[in-house]
Amino acid sequence: MRKEKVENSSRSAFDRRGNHERMSRKQYEKELALLHVELVKLQEWAVYTGAKICIVFEGRDGAGKGGVIKAITERVSPRIFRVIALPAPTEREKTQMYVQRYLPYLPAAGEITLFDRSWYNRAGVERVMGFCTDEQAKAFLKGVPLVERAIIDSGVILLKYWLEVGQEEQTRRLEERIHDERKIWKLSPMDLRSYSRWYDYSRARDDMFEATDTNHAPWYVVRSDDKRRARLNLISHLLTNIPYQAVPRETVKLPERQKSEGYRESERPLRHVPERF
Repeated sequence: MRKEKVENSSRSAFDRRGNHERMSRKQYEKELALLHVELVKLQEWAVYTGAKICIVFEGRDGAGKGGVIKAITERVSPRIFRVIALPAPTEREKTQMYVQRYLPYLPAAGEITLFDRSWYNRAGVERVMGFCTDEQAKAFLKGVPLVERAIIDSGVILLKYWLEVGQEEQTRRLEERIHDERKIWKLSPMDLRSYSRWYDYSRARDDMFEATDTNHAPWYVVRSDDKRRARLNLISHLLTNIPYQAVPRETVKLPERQKSEGYRESERPLRHVPERF
C-alpha cells in the first residue's frame, strides 16, 4: 500500500469517519459550479492538446460511483467525456484475453474516458461471486500492473478511484432503492447477492490494492458516506492531478440575424403539448 494511505490508528483505514457535518445543498451547488468551470477548461485543454485521459471508478455497491460520474459530466460534452459502463461479457468475449474487451474504449486524442466499473470487475465482483476462479483472479492481479504501465506509456493519463461507503450507509442507500420508484432500476439481483458478502468484498479489495496500487498507477480512496463532499473532493483531486491549462479562445460575438424578407409564420394547425405546469 502507498504510504499516504497508512495512518497510525487502531481502526481500519476504511472505517474512519469524518467529524464534519453533512454539506448543505446550497454550499454543494456553489462549490460544484466552480468545479464545473474547471472541468470545461479541462475539456477544452484536452481537445486543444490531444491529451488522452482515462478515469476508473470502482467501489462497493451503493458507494456513489454513478453520482460522481453524473456530477462530472453534467456540464461537459458527452463527445469528449465518454462514460463506459459495459454489460456482462458475451460468450465470445468470455474467450478473449480478459482486458481485451476494455481496450477499444480507451481514450484517443482529445478524449476523456470514464469507466463506471472497469477491468477491475475481475478483482471484485467476478472473484467474490464465483464468475472466475481464484487462479484467474490471481493471474489478473499479477498482469494488470503491466497492462496499466503500457497504457500510461502510450500517453494516457490514468487515474483510479475507489469509493468506500460504510455498512450502515450502504444499507440505507440500498433500502432507498427498494422503496423509491425513481431508483428501482439501480437495484439488481447482483446487488442483493453481493450485499450479504461484505467481508468477502473487503478481502478482495485488500488483495486488489496490494497487487495494483503501484507508483505508476496508484489507487485513490474516497470516503463517500457524504455523497456531496465525496463528489467535490474527487473532482477537485482529479483536476489537481491533470496538468491542464486555460487554452486560447477567440472572442465570440453573435452575428446579426437575416432579414425576414416577407416570411410569415405558417397558419397550419400544430399539435401542442398541453401546458399542465
